[in-house]
Amino acid sequence: MVSDNLKALYEKLPSAVKLVAVSKFHPVSRLMEAYDAGQRVFGENRPQELAAKVPQMPADVEWHFIGHLQTNKLKLVLPYVSLVQSVDSLHLLEAIDKWGTDNGKTVDVLLELHLGAEETKHGFSEDEIDYVISSEVEKSHVRIRGLMGMATNTEDEGVIEADFARIEALFKRIREARPELREIFTELSIGMSGDWPIAVRHGATMVRIGTDIFGEREY
Repeated sequence: MVSDNLKALYEKLPSAVKLVAVSKFHPVSRLMEAYDAGQRVFGENRPQELAAKVPQMPADVEWHFIGHLQTNKLKLVLPYVSLVQSVDSLHLLEAIDKWGTDNGKTVDVLLELHLGAEETKHGFSEDEIDYVISSEVEKSHVRIRGLMGMATNTEDEGVIEADFARIEALFKRIREARPELREIFTELSIGMSGDWPIAVRHGATMVRIGTDIFGEREY
């Protein structure tokens, strides 16, 4: 039961950590089970799926986009989400800022650090994030709220610990070096179903959990 899974998670999760229910590939009926159990924050990673689900869900849902976002799909995502967690390039950041300027909306985003060993993963390097923070933060319609990352897909907890320690160190370094950002640069989104307890130990303010809530994907 979705409600039982959520209850078990909330009993373990620190109250200061936001649970993002990753609902990709699950039907609205399953999302409503979570909603009826009290869950309000949902994460989607496909623009078309997000745009289709939004009108079918209650208006007080807080939507996060957590997948790779192509610039030609912004109109399917940005009108609906409260946070884009997966900004993985300067090109995308600039496109979001332009969309925000054109549509009179300031978009909250996280910068995605390429953490894991897989070459196929998206994301900035640490040097690129330093560049974005130092030179692009003044964009008029983007608000950089923090960092996001995914650990290496492995059962070796030592590798996962090292990945999360690396992004935690970068997050802390930025906050220490840029005190003027501390009020808005507050979010560290790390940790998924298999590794969220490790992420919490490394300062996660959000965890993105799907399988442990909804079970295996339905489509």
